[in-house]
Amino acid sequence: MNVRYLTGFTGSNAIVVVGRDLRRFVTDFRYVEMAAAQVDGFDREQAPPEFLEALAGGWPDGALRVGFEDDDVSVRRHGRLREVVPGRIELVAAGGAVEELRAVKDAGEVERIRAAAALADDVYGVVRAQGLVGRSERDVALAIEDEMRRLGASGPSFPSIVASAERGALPHAVPADAVIPRNTLVTLDIGARLDGYCSDCTRTWATGELPDDLASAYELVLRAQLAALEAVRPGPSGREVDAVARAMIDEAGHGEHFGHGLGHGVGLEVHEAPRLARTAEGRLVAGNVVTVEPGVYLPGRGGVRIEDLVVVAEDGATVLSGTTKELVSVD
Repeated sequence: MNVRYLTGFTGSNAIVVVGRDLRRFVTDFRYVEMAAAQVDGFDREQAPPEFLEALAGGWPDGALRVGFEDDDVSVRRHGRLREVVPGRIELVAAGGAVEELRAVKDAGEVERIRAAAALADDVYGVVRAQGLVGRSERDVALAIEDEMRRLGASGPSFPSIVASAERGALPHAVPADAVIPRNTLVTLDIGARLDGYCSDCTRTWATGELPDDLASAYELVLRAQLAALEAVRPGPSGREVDAVARAMIDEAGHGEHFGHGLGHGVGLEVHEAPRLARTAEGRLVAGNVVTVEPGVYLPGRGGVRIEDLVVVAEDGATVLSGTTKELVSVD
């Protein structure tokens, strides 16, 4: 995704080298024409059959320090890279540099994410109209992803989650052939990829009258989510925003039932910087796009997660997710 961010290239194989006076883009035979149409401002090269051999030459004179993405380059590939590039070039671990840039979205990126979020809202409307009770989780998930594509998405931004009854206690449940019953909760976590950018939104719906413990869990998660949304603005750390929701859930006696972070960045990937979590570092800045998604998961009973997609603005936050968070019953 870093290659796409820097160049606009949507193919699956390329190397980009960016320096003060250097803009190299290397791809293989399959993507030469695509690169000609998509990549401007770079010297485009077709790689030889041994792809990395392209980096044996084409460098400025003199000693150089070249950063490589050490969080993506395997030990074997790094060894091969060291063999290929001239000895006068020092390879320096530089993972995270582009991701730091990606974490702050410009206006065009925000609009793409907003459109992807609106498409997910439309899908929720269709699912609600079709109903849940008596359908399998797998059937609902397939219908969700089919509707996304019908509305113009290239596909889901992650495998859709549909988790009913006790399976709702699994934060990342895989939709099963289990038939959705009445009088329980169903968690639906969906996101669409549109024009390269992702959305992510979770809603938990009832399928009739709820037992008191599930109804109370929903009310708690909603209060915690709304409080955390109020805390999203430039300045606080991801750890501090996470603590707002976590303290409320802890105080209610469900701290052990909220084991994941409060949220994550969304953009070209559905999970990217920054993070909202107990271990998160760094502070929120205007232009970040993050999820806010507290949850309570009761083993053997069910679970609740409520997730909005949020843009950090200069004066607070703008919520992009439009589907109601009031507890609704979908039969």
